[in-house]
Amino acid sequence: MSSVFLSAAHKSSGKTTFAIGLCAVLRQRGLAVQPFKKGPDYIDPAWLGLAAGRPCYNLDYFVAGEHETIGEFARRGANADISLIEGNKGLHDGLDLDGRNSNAALAKAVRSPVILVLDVRGTIRGIAPLLIGYQIFDREVDIAGVVANLCGGPRHESKLRAAVDAYTDIPFLGCLANDPELTLDERHLGLVPGYEDVAARRKIERIADAVRADIDVDRILEIAQRAGPLDAPALPLRLPRRFDGLRIGIARDRAFGFYYAGDLDAFAAAGAELVAIDTLNDTALPKLDGLLIGGGFPERHAAELAANQVMRAAVHDAIEAGLPTYAECGGLMYLSQSLTWNGETYPMTGVLPARTQMHDKPQGRGYVILEAGETQHPWLPKGYAATGVNAHEFHYSSLHGLPADSRYAYHVRRGSGISEQRDGLIYKNLFASYCHLRNTGGTPWVESFLQFVARHKRPLHRAVGAD
Repeated sequence: MSSVFLSAAHKSSGKTTFAIGLCAVLRQRGLAVQPFKKGPDYIDPAWLGLAAGRPCYNLDYFVAGEHETIGEFARRGANADISLIEGNKGLHDGLDLDGRNSNAALAKAVRSPVILVLDVRGTIRGIAPLLIGYQIFDREVDIAGVVANLCGGPRHESKLRAAVDAYTDIPFLGCLANDPELTLDERHLGLVPGYEDVAARRKIERIADAVRADIDVDRILEIAQRAGPLDAPALPLRLPRRFDGLRIGIARDRAFGFYYAGDLDAFAAAGAELVAIDTLNDTALPKLDGLLIGGGFPERHAAELAANQVMRAAVHDAIEAGLPTYAECGGLMYLSQSLTWNGETYPMTGVLPARTQMHDKPQGRGYVILEAGETQHPWLPKGYAATGVNAHEFHYSSLHGLPADSRYAYHVRRGSGISEQRDGLIYKNLFASYCHLRNTGGTPWVESFLQFVARHKRPLHRAVGAD
């Protein structure tokens, strides 16, 4: 497999910008580019997927384990001309001191050569000892090239190139300018590019122009050919029992859109139909057997969500009527009584007896480990958390006013959750949590949720919603 791993010395070095531009340029050349993102992330994969023209998949040892991660990489990349992996944080950063969960460990496992994207502001000759240090620290990592980001101009570039050429054997692949037009700013461009399509595509084209003009793309394609054979075989697509005919509503709009591509694939493989719901503009729910409301940034669209009273009422009434529903993070916020942000309070659906308060700092961030709580999970099987469920959370909000007798399915061994190390609220056929699950061999939540939906559909012989 032809592949390249894009990493850096530290986070916010410009990896995503470069990865987006490179995906777009390779796609424009007629190549099938399969993008991947290390770790838990929704925003970067959406940008990479839009640039490459195919879904971006996450590679995450903590959630899926090493064997499954490598097998998924092999399968997803098998029908592509080149696989492009964007790391997270720095090359050697990860959960453990020994680097088992680091970008470097993943790059070695998938036998992919590494290109370092370095923030070179204030750096000239110092780029050389930095690169040499990375080579010496772990000689098994194939550091195959360097891209200088946020470069100050032609003179700066010439000095950087000279230092790299004089003191290292690492190819200098070019520079990206310190240009605001190349900067990704989610506050201005929207949350997920698929939902801000025009602005996102213009930004991608601008970045691609810079990569095409200033980066040695031909050399990168040569480097990608150095990728070695994988130890793990490509995992076949897991085909759970069929659920043909089940209609699952999925909130996909500017407020909600945080879903893993692999999880959506699992719904399709199971035979379920995903029906897009626009919580900002739709005026009714279609006929549904179940509902999925993922994460996002509902606070940024709180006024629009509040203004759509008809949809808020429709969601409320459907859940009250027993519609099986799964809500994560932003979806949990939407189902509360109200959402307060920047001194303003907006009414939400009112399904849950709690108020959502936004904060300036994260209230829960990073990987979590979940154990079975005091109440049995409504659809994950008994014993699902015997060794713990690995997931993640990232939220600036907190819930207030929940009754003392609220039922929770999770005890949070690591992380924050909703309250007092608990997460996974259960109300009728609703399950809502701050923690994000990912469908894996160890936690096949999609099949479990569809089984739950199917059980509740059969006695009713109907779907909830408008004609």
